[in-house]
Amino acid sequence: MSRAVALLFPGQGSQAAGMGKALAQQFPVAARTFAEADEALGMSLSTLCFEGPDDDLKLTTNAQPAIVATSIAALRVLQQETGVQPTVVAGHSLGEYSALVAAGALTLADAVRIVRERGRLMQEAVPVGVGAMAAIFNLSADDVLQVCQEAAQGEVVSPANLNGGGQIVVAGHTDAVRRAMTVAKAHGAKRAVELAVSAPFHCALMSPAAEGLARVLEAIAVSALTVPVIANVTADVNQDPARVKALLVQQVTAPVRWEESMLKLKSLGCAAAIEVGPGKVLAGLLKRIVAELSCVSVSDPATLADVPGVLA
Repeated sequence: MSRAVALLFPGQGSQAAGMGKALAQQFPVAARTFAEADEALGMSLSTLCFEGPDDDLKLTTNAQPAIVATSIAALRVLQQETGVQPTVVAGHSLGEYSALVAAGALTLADAVRIVRERGRLMQEAVPVGVGAMAAIFNLSADDVLQVCQEAAQGEVVSPANLNGGGQIVVAGHTDAVRRAMTVAKAHGAKRAVELAVSAPFHCALMSPAAEGLARVLEAIAVSALTVPVIANVTADVNQDPARVKALLVQQVTAPVRWEESMLKLKSLGCAAAIEVGPGKVLAGLLKRIVAELSCVSVSDPATLADVPGVLA
């Protein structure tokens, strides 16, 4: 009998030119998935994924739909080749949209259209240079909250990604984020590193993007969820379609509670997890948060071979 398994979907930053290309070449279901995304957006998203250039691919408006399309292509190949039926699904920030497609709540076409607009709204919410993000290592969540309160000085800086494994990302006004890095080191942080991002995601400065996203979501139909989704905002399972839109709007300004979300997998009885889509970041984080959960990353035909061992 196969073990209870979670599927995890990566967020922005996992994109890389070439992603999904081998899947599309080897599996018709993956090629059809990219064609579906291209048609939904009226652009060759697949060419951007397969060929780059990286500079275009990392633009927020392109990166978000590209990662969702690649993740769903990988998911469809995974399910076709292994028959895996997840107990629960979760996605990091943008990845929550891939998780909702996996759960049947959103169509792929709607998801790529929403996240392209989400990317545009997030980029336009804060002028380039006004906001920043930084990763702080080896401080507790309570300590980072205190650091942010000390560093704010009337500006915005707050925890944005509670990633676990001793890593918390903060976001806000550039000067406040840089003050927080200095204060964090004074509080005993091992390291504080400013991130190469185009906007300060998951903080109050994203309020205009949240308002815009709410309007975008008004026209979208949310279907019944065939499997529970762990929401970033609550770090708890949701299977109520009526809650999906509100959780996605809140997610824009709220911290991603990833460490708690991964601990939730354990409490749900999951024995294994599969990261589905580009990169291996989530598998690495899970190893540090819940070491006893075996996890593999599936992003291309070669990594599919790792799945049976995790399911057995």
